[in-house]
Amino acid sequence: MTGTTRSSEGLDTRRRKLLFRSWHRGIREMDLILGTFADVSIHGLSDAELDEYEHLLEMQDADLLAWFTGDRPVPDAHDTAIYRKILAQRQSMSFDI
Repeated sequence: MTGTTRSSEGLDTRRRKLLFRSWHRGIREMDLILGTFADVSIHGLSDAELDEYEHLLEMQDADLLAWFTGDRPVPDAHDTAIYRKILAQRQSMSFDI
């Protein structure tokens, strides 16, 4: 079970792949953070934002989780607009990871 609430129907191939990768990270906390973001936002991201998102998905889960939880500062190279969108959504979630 992935947890996704969004169907990939109507998405182009690139967005379908990103949606899948967002929900299949390796650790459940990152599935919830990135999967929830993708469910809500993947359809409306520009090509440039998709590029940033793909790059972010290449990072290790442990690093991403530490950045999103504030345990470690996000490196400048990864402190992008898309990172800040995900962080803002994560901070507004009704549950704590």
